[in-house]
Amino acid sequence: MSRSNETWEWIRSITIAVILALLIRFFIFEVFEVDGGSMYPTLEDGNRLVVDKISYRFNEPGYGDIIVFDSRIGRPFIKRLIGVGGDTVEIRGGTVFRNGDPLKEPYLLEQKDYPDYGPVEIPPGLFFMMGDYRRNSKDSRDPVVGLVSEEQIMGRACLIFWPPGEARVLSGKAALN
Repeated sequence: MSRSNETWEWIRSITIAVILALLIRFFIFEVFEVDGGSMYPTLEDGNRLVVDKISYRFNEPGYGDIIVFDSRIGRPFIKRLIGVGGDTVEIRGGTVFRNGDPLKEPYLLEQKDYPDYGPVEIPPGLFFMMGDYRRNSKDSRDPVVGLVSEEQIMGRACLIFWPPGEARVLSGKAALN
């Protein structure tokens, strides 16, 4: 093989690798860094996550999913899905109620001193999101964030990979009844 053919083979291989990496990043998985403590103790500031960008093309977001969405303030937010279109969400005495039933939220620290909210009926196609650290979370309770549309959803956080000692798969659906 001539040096010219070998050079073209390298260029072709590198081009294919770059195209595949871009396709994966834009359509399948993306890495995000947690910025802030609003999802503590589930996620901590500085955790790095793998976000699945494809599963919601085939399935609806589910209660308890940890979702990355494009906020109205110019940066992605990471919150937990609490209510979907048709649900009524209310907070009384530090307990979240969906359609009149209290949620079992074992991922929360004991924190009952955040304000009451609602009741609010979620319109179709919108989602009510909350951070796990309720006292320090800019989420759907805040009019700046508000309810989240399907178009704003970037994907489902599925894995913490950094720091390595905290690496684990994230699952939310089983936790929220």
